[in-house]
Amino acid sequence: MKAEATNELVALLLQAKSEKDMLDLLKSLLTVGELEEIAKRLQIVKLLKAGVSQREIATKLGVGIATVTRGSNELKKGRFSNV
Repeated sequence: MKAEATNELVALLLQAKSEKDMLDLLKSLLTVGELEEIAKRLQIVKLLKAGVSQREIATKLGVGIATVTRGSNELKKGRFSNV
């Protein structure tokens, strides 16, 4: 069920034709806090790629060091090449 539901979500997101459509879809699926958290994780990745230290990122964005480390680990796996 998990993979099937994830695939369905991906297919739905890919149907968005514009930024407005995507934002409307995300706002309908997520709470304001969840959307902000996802946006914050994107900022973590961008700052890591810019060479900012994990501790500095955690302080600057008000997140735990474990959250930043998770982003760092995903980068090491080769993810976020398009960010």
